[in-house]
Amino acid sequence: MTGPDAGTTEPDAGTKEPDEGTTDPDAGMSDPDAGTMEPDAGTVLAQVEVRDPKPNLMLLVDTSGSMTLPVNVDLRDPASGAYVCRRGGTASGEFCGVGDSFPCDTLKCPTRWSSLQGAMASFLGSSGAIARTGLATFPDLNADRVYLCGGTTGVTVGLPTTDADDKDTLVAKAAEVNSRIQAIKNSSTTSGVQTPKGGTPTNESLRAMLTLPELQTTARSSFVLLLTDGLPNCNANYPSPYPDSRCQCTLGSLSGSSLCAYEPYDKLGCLDKDGSVSAVMALKSKSIQTIVVGFGSEFVTGAGTDVLNAMAEQGGFSRTCTQNADCGTGDTCDMVKGLCNRRFHLASNQSELSAVLQGIVDRVRDVSCFLPLSDAGSYTQESLMVFLNGMELVPGESTWSLTSEGLRFTGTACQQLQEASRTEPVRIEVRLR
Repeated sequence: MTGPDAGTTEPDAGTKEPDEGTTDPDAGMSDPDAGTMEPDAGTVLAQVEVRDPKPNLMLLVDTSGSMTLPVNVDLRDPASGAYVCRRGGTASGEFCGVGDSFPCDTLKCPTRWSSLQGAMASFLGSSGAIARTGLATFPDLNADRVYLCGGTTGVTVGLPTTDADDKDTLVAKAAEVNSRIQAIKNSSTTSGVQTPKGGTPTNESLRAMLTLPELQTTARSSFVLLLTDGLPNCNANYPSPYPDSRCQCTLGSLSGSSLCAYEPYDKLGCLDKDGSVSAVMALKSKSIQTIVVGFGSEFVTGAGTDVLNAMAEQGGFSRTCTQNADCGTGDTCDMVKGLCNRRFHLASNQSELSAVLQGIVDRVRDVSCFLPLSDAGSYTQESLMVFLNGMELVPGESTWSLTSEGLRFTGTACQQLQEASRTEPVRIEVRLR
């Protein structure tokens, strides 16, 4: 089917007017009290006026010490065969980026940070107009100068201060964000120049996003894009300190002993899965979705996969699919939920990260084509009536479908929503049949 033409009053094929005698519910109508009875037929489940304001996109970027590690520690020069990321160019040499004494030459040996910079430059340069962009980094080295475990205490680049979402404003803001990212050097001997250092206080940094009133708005969608290469730790209030079995140490060892055996790392070094997942849930309760991107080999299997999966699932922006091929090599599609079994986005190098960011851009661009619906899993498509500007849409490939999280508009219905504006909004209404 095709959506109604601008100004057309008759529905196109595949649409129908509400039944004769049906009237819009009174303003203020709400669902019956929870637990008393099932909602009546005709109950309004959602009523939204889409004006297509650009979404807020706060980048929360990991600048911990591990970001200076090589993307590929065994990268070799194609001509000489030398190991360009290892001391002496030999297979047995220590690899660069572990400390300040042996930084990587990023022209020969790309690091996680230099790769992120390259991917972000492309992403922000080509897609800056899709969202109102801001930047925060973690850890905050001023918040904890001793253990370098302080969570984000403020933003590096704030979202636009006005309600403006015109192209010039958004492109200028994206350029400012990119400039600040490029200013963080992979290594430097110059005082005052920021370089990646410290731990990974993911929990505390996510919670800092809750303090930003500009993200808590009903006027537009809001996202936090978490990009991290490490397991969350740095929780000074971790409830089960090492050597409690519930503390999974994220640090290495010293003279054969776990670094978590030494205070305060008995808490700071523990994997902070529960705290980080709880922080994502707190954001979601404020209608702020969290996009989770894992950058590095640590997230292919094991604890890294487990914790980022849990965060992505609670963040409301899991990877979607209709077939196994949608999920990529080594992953499969949960056909029932319409989600990839690896819920978070994964990248191991600059080209993969660029592809991930482009995929996120495509979904954020289509944000006006998704309507979150409370208790979506308790309904069926057949039990719902969906209207755009008063015309009922029959579910289908060119109209809408029900997911576990809400309504997904596609085809001409999606296009109609994307073309909504402040002067020509589109009204969505969802009722029980």
